[in-house]
Amino acid sequence: MGILRRAAEGGAEGGMKGSHASRLPPPLYSKMATVDYDSSADPEMDLTSDEELEREAEGFKEQGNAYYVKKDYAEAFNFYTKAIDLCPKNVSYYGNRAATLMMLSRYREALEDSQQAVRLDDTFMKGHMREGKCHLLLGNAMAASRCFQKILELETDNSQAQQELKNAESILEFERLAEISFEKRDFRMVVFCMDRALESASACHRFKVLKAECLALLGRYPEAQSVASDILRMDSTNGDALYVRGLCLYYEDCIDKAVQFFIQALRMAPDHEKARLACRNAKALKAKKEEGNKAFKEGSFEEAYDLYSEALTIDPNNIKTNAKLYCNRATVGSKLNKLEQAIEDCTKAIKLDETYIKAYLRRAQCYMDTELYEEAVRDYEKVYQTEKTKEHKNLLKNAQLELKKSKRKDYYKVLGVDKNATEDEIKKAYRKRALMHHPDRHSGASAEVQKEEEKKFKEVGEAFTVLSDPKKKSRYDSGHDLEDDDMNMDFDANNIFKAFFGGPGGFSFEGNSSSGPGNFFFQFG
Repeated sequence: MGILRRAAEGGAEGGMKGSHASRLPPPLYSKMATVDYDSSADPEMDLTSDEELEREAEGFKEQGNAYYVKKDYAEAFNFYTKAIDLCPKNVSYYGNRAATLMMLSRYREALEDSQQAVRLDDTFMKGHMREGKCHLLLGNAMAASRCFQKILELETDNSQAQQELKNAESILEFERLAEISFEKRDFRMVVFCMDRALESASACHRFKVLKAECLALLGRYPEAQSVASDILRMDSTNGDALYVRGLCLYYEDCIDKAVQFFIQALRMAPDHEKARLACRNAKALKAKKEEGNKAFKEGSFEEAYDLYSEALTIDPNNIKTNAKLYCNRATVGSKLNKLEQAIEDCTKAIKLDETYIKAYLRRAQCYMDTELYEEAVRDYEKVYQTEKTKEHKNLLKNAQLELKKSKRKDYYKVLGVDKNATEDEIKKAYRKRALMHHPDRHSGASAEVQKEEEKKFKEVGEAFTVLSDPKKKSRYDSGHDLEDDDMNMDFDANNIFKAFFGGPGGFSFEGNSSSGPGNFFFQFG
């Protein structure tokens, strides 16, 4: 405010000279209404009348000066206006009122008064200074520079004009950098440049709107809304500020409200191309998303997948809506058994919105479906840390259990059956695998192959022992460690084989009981 006060100080050109002069009594001939006399033709009366007006105007000016000193700028403005009404060609009155308007932050009106003052007297340096300062505060650095240069022509060593000229040049440089940065989509740099420019151009709505737009593009919606709302409080018809309000709502996925603001912005500024494009994108995005949702509900998953993909091409800047679209497409992808693509879509959604719980849950389920249990546990832990609900706790416990189970031998895989296999399917699978891996069948193979087949034959026996026993199978499916449950897991692979295929007349591959490969005794685990 220091520079502003220097520009506005001396609000009373001519200073404070005590009480204003008393008014002269009306001339005697003013009472001679009955006399047939053309008073307007009397030059002495015109001169007296002008002097009276000047004295009265000077009195108003001095009253304005008194209020200005008391910082009652509203009253000072009223008296300076009265002075101007009486003497509309007095330079100092416009200068004083301009200074007062600056103190009231009414810079556009102050600019008009300053310009009128220098039109009346081109050598009025305070007028040029105030005009330049108003231009600068309103963000017109080029016009401000011309004013300060004019002062330096009149007074080459004017330090204030020199400093203000540097400020104007700085603003021009920040404008240039901001324009380049915006083209490069470096919105953080634009915000930085506008913050620096606004230090000298604090009343520039154009800089504030550009800053607010970039804050919105950075996802800093509350800050952007605050800046735009401040502008609208001062100027409710500002199309740019209305556009930014709509942009924030649009990026927060409040599309219907956003469209209303875009339409209002276009009413205020029919040629506002950004508002027109944003309005069109908002309507298209909403329509395409709703088409995708409808197709999904109707079970047309391929169509829904394509519609969500089309919606994702409409506006890459709409982070929140695109995050939802990626998650929706992931849901459809999982229905179509495109699990890897579904996981990728969830990851993209999370990258756009790290707080998007639904995307974490969808990805975790896809990890479970692809048996990537460690990744599933990690996602469920993230969800449970954010929202400690009973449902999320159960999902996490289930994933942890599946992870624990995955680290043991998978007896279902050993037998080559599904986890929901029936008793008959388990028996058929054992019959097939036991015959396939029985060591006697591979007695002519190399020692290495024999060893590998012996190992597989043992695992087939283990698997059948567990999965053919309802109690053991139940404990195994529940994730319990069977050894910890004191269950007898010692068995003879040949006995299991013989018991399954029957005695004499069945399959028998007995060899030398002491050294041949036909007899195996092993312990579970």
